[in-house]
Amino acid sequence: MDFPDLIDPSDLGIHFFYEEVSFDLMEDVTSNWLKTVIEAENKVLRSIRFVFCKDAYLHQINVDYLNHDTLTDVITFPYAEEEAIVDGEIFISTERIAENAKTFKITYEQELNRVMVHGVLHLCGYDDKGKEAKEKMTAKEDYYLKSLISL
Repeated sequence: MDFPDLIDPSDLGIHFFYEEVSFDLMEDVTSNWLKTVIEAENKVLRSIRFVFCKDAYLHQINVDYLNHDTLTDVITFPYAEEEAIVDGEIFISTERIAENAKTFKITYEQELNRVMVHGVLHLCGYDDKGKEAKEKMTAKEDYYLKSLISL
């Protein structure tokens, strides 16, 4: 397969990076699950880079790039110019994941999976601004989280 000069074949797929954090993640299972999500949404995966980090790291991204001076659990940066392509970076605060898991009385892994699929759905074109859009996004998250259980 020939790739344009701008696309390095080693960048294709789903990649995981850990910025001063560490935890157990079944990367192969997670990648396969998220690939099925992308396929079910009739999109083509180019590249997703997950960056797991601490609150301070994600807060600085929020301030520098989005002008939001708040903590958040996830920030997604889509890079694809075509609607059918999924390409981007998803930054996730593991500290927010742990806090949210306690708040929602679920496991760390359940909350982490929810936030990861949330970011992927953003890259697939979903938005969560407004009540109706947020309800649709949450329904999609729930649907795909159930599909993870059956893998």
